[in-house]
Amino acid sequence: MDTPGHVNFSDEMTAALRLADGAVLIVDAAEGVMVNTERAIRHAIQERLPIVVVINKVDRLMTELKLPPKDAYHKLRHTLEVINNHISAASTTAGNVQVIDPVAGNVCFASASAGWSFTLQSFAKLYVKLHGVPFDADKFASRLWGDMYYHPDTRNFKKKPPVSGGERSFVQFVLEPLYKIYSQVIGEHKKSVEATLAELGVTLSNAAYKLNVRPLLRLACSSVFGASSGFTDMLVKHIPSAKDAAARKVDHTYTGPKNSTIYNAMVDCDPSGPLIVNVTKLYPKSDCSVFDAFGRVYSGVIQTGQTVRVLGEGYSPDDEEDMTVKEVTKLWIYQARDRIPISSAPPGSWVLIEGVDASIMKTATLCNVDYDEDVYICRPLQFNTLSVVKTATEPLNPSELPKMVEGLRKISKSYPLAITKVEESGEHTILGTGELYLDSIMKDLRELYSEVEVKVADPVVSFCETVVESSSMKCFAETPNKKNKITMIAEPLERGLAEDIENGGVSIDWSRKMLGDFFKTKYDWDLLAARSIWAFGPDKQGPNILLDDTLPTEVDKNLLGAVKDSIVQGFQWGAREGPLCDEPIRNVKFKIVDARIAPEPLHRGSGQIIPTARRVAYSAFLMATPRLMEPVYYVEIQTPIDCVSAIYTVLSRRRGHVTADVPQPGTPAYIVKAFLPVIESFGFETDLRYHTQGQAFCLSVFDHWAIVPGDPLDKSIVLRPLEPAPIQHLAREFMVKTRRRKGMSEDVSINKFFDEAMVVELAQQAADLHLQMI
Repeated sequence: MDTPGHVNFSDEMTAALRLADGAVLIVDAAEGVMVNTERAIRHAIQERLPIVVVINKVDRLMTELKLPPKDAYHKLRHTLEVINNHISAASTTAGNVQVIDPVAGNVCFASASAGWSFTLQSFAKLYVKLHGVPFDADKFASRLWGDMYYHPDTRNFKKKPPVSGGERSFVQFVLEPLYKIYSQVIGEHKKSVEATLAELGVTLSNAAYKLNVRPLLRLACSSVFGASSGFTDMLVKHIPSAKDAAARKVDHTYTGPKNSTIYNAMVDCDPSGPLIVNVTKLYPKSDCSVFDAFGRVYSGVIQTGQTVRVLGEGYSPDDEEDMTVKEVTKLWIYQARDRIPISSAPPGSWVLIEGVDASIMKTATLCNVDYDEDVYICRPLQFNTLSVVKTATEPLNPSELPKMVEGLRKISKSYPLAITKVEESGEHTILGTGELYLDSIMKDLRELYSEVEVKVADPVVSFCETVVESSSMKCFAETPNKKNKITMIAEPLERGLAEDIENGGVSIDWSRKMLGDFFKTKYDWDLLAARSIWAFGPDKQGPNILLDDTLPTEVDKNLLGAVKDSIVQGFQWGAREGPLCDEPIRNVKFKIVDARIAPEPLHRGSGQIIPTARRVAYSAFLMATPRLMEPVYYVEIQTPIDCVSAIYTVLSRRRGHVTADVPQPGTPAYIVKAFLPVIESFGFETDLRYHTQGQAFCLSVFDHWAIVPGDPLDKSIVLRPLEPAPIQHLAREFMVKTRRRKGMSEDVSINKFFDEAMVVELAQQAADLHLQMI
């Protein structure tokens, strides 16, 4: 399955890796490992897939960089070392370190434009075929890489060069013949080309020599190297079959118990077992009216005319709401642009399914409609980036709004990381990973999915809300019936904990002992606090924590336990939409320090507790020095050395800062690595090209969240229209403009989140502080 190489579209790669048995990593020989290559490696390791490498555009080392064969070898070797470093770094968390080594046969060298590819093994077979000498090709291949030198006097390979001097075996036996073909063909001397090709056992017609350089080069190389059998052999040897890969894949993707009949059938790829199909991508029909679901069959056989249950991402055996029953009307094998119709698909196959898409939003699990045992879903996709850039749309003609809304629904199905929302103000917003991603979405929305003219607002970004200190007082809130009272404080989480939760490093589903051990050893929590974690929020992998910090001597734990679910729901609702500007809360620890709960169940219903828990979480948050957080891109810029200073200037104007600028090995280019706030990145590429005369090329990808300078609640700041705000006023400006855009009042209303008694206590504290200062 081919996936886009641009870092903005890494969600397509995520969907493909979930279905695949292995990954073919294609690296540019001249550019080496870029940020998108590094992320692809990390993602393949997380999905526990074996990797094989194709180093493409090897001819760029000769024709563009004009490296001599010896330097070209060192450049290729350095690229493989970098790949192995990234694999071992990613494998520290996932385990099972794999080594990429040409001798092992998991590296292929290629030039797609010139139509050739080879592995060391296939190149060794060329020599056997050419010279007709019966020697072992595999043994010869094992000596064609690394510090191995051929000694002609003894006719063997040693690790020391011969006294008369000589090049490494890869340079002598692989690169020098390759360089010779290129130099002869590009030199356009027919006689010398004929002689060189004759040495390699190839003769071309006279008409072939009249071709231009590029077609002649392609013809000569494909004649010498033949079909891409080396690449095929590499895949057969190093990528396991669907049956061999099933155990590892099912263990990673299936959320159900490992001792169930379904689990064993999936591991065995059992065609007679219960049907399980994991759908990860939806492809539109040619008229874009409906979608076909693309998935992998794990067990059972899917057939046309079969009725299946479609389990969505929110399904569980306890909550069957996200489940529909559909009929499979057609099946195809998807092959490039062609669809080959089939009547059934066995386990291990990729299949395109018609008729089941209506209830699928992103991913789904298909199973038999009449299967009695509990069926669990396949794990939803875990992306290595976030949708942080958003824009608002509306139709040019207001009467076409229903068409546009239907188009947005289709966009959400078609793009794995696209999120569409309707704000309180009624505007329709689309979130994507970057400008190019949103451009692609808008093009599809206009031309394919809605066919209406739409107006697009200037792009903005998602924010998060956080705190930087502990709450200055214990905040409390009473339920509307005055029968219950909850007291909370908020404080920042330890550095790195939010990322651990989001990346699955710790799960709320773990036992209390496992949770306690994790927090005690990694974050130095005391055991009591670690074992009193109630929830993460706003969802199971949300970057906030709710703790029960009450004492059994002061609070009735049984009554508190009775309303635990309601308090958790209130906390998660609050964490989903913070008090500053309705953006998610991040990196905050909420502690319940006191609670007075009514003994009668009638007086402690969820309608009383949930909104109160949310309100007390908000008040604790607002008393803990709240701040806004903004998304930050990691930017990698490839540029000639004389443009580096211009890049520094462009970045400094946009609050960016350079973390490193290093020469790119084996090339005259420099790599500049920097961090750039996403809100400052709009138009950055155009600005960069203008200041470097089009010589710089950049890749941007979401990296982390950073606190915006300034206090968002500082009412003394005056925001002037059409004037850029000073750095310390940015948080206030972002909050006010976000609230305006969402149709909210300009400032946070204290009365909305604080009880009257709380306001009185705050006023009393302020008065006491004033007296102390006097």
